[in-house]
Amino acid sequence: MTQFLVNGVPRQVAADPDTPLLYVLRNELGLMGARFGCGLGLCGACFVHVDGVSVPSCDTPVWSLEGKSVVTVEGLTPHPVQQAFLDEQAAQCGFCVTGIVMTAAALLERDPHPDETAVATALDRHLCRCGAQQRMIRAVVQAGRPQEASDG
Repeated sequence: MTQFLVNGVPRQVAADPDTPLLYVLRNELGLMGARFGCGLGLCGACFVHVDGVSVPSCDTPVWSLEGKSVVTVEGLTPHPVQQAFLDEQAAQCGFCVTGIVMTAAALLERDPHPDETAVATALDRHLCRCGAQQRMIRAVVQAGRPQEASDG
């Protein structure tokens, strides 16, 4: 039995200790945001946060999560990077987007105002076959811009 937090909720999982977190999230907890891409942690479609670090859930065994905190894209909302993706129309097919949003959110925690180079470097592990990378980079940079105070 492995105990950890998922999106702030205590969970107890009876899965085989070597079961990938991705399978637990999707099959046991019904959280479908992280997607299966390559199964090797190389494409980025399955990224989630574990104790604030963006990691591939497809090659993170459930035993390694004991006492840790996991945040999926379902638990991230609302986040400025999500609105920026909408504003920039950064998602095309959407398959890779949840993993990219998770990595972008982790980047913005470490570096609240990244430039395009920092964003491109952070997202380098993620594959997007639709070619929307430039829009995604612009969206993350936009999400990191200080919000102007409104005159109200």
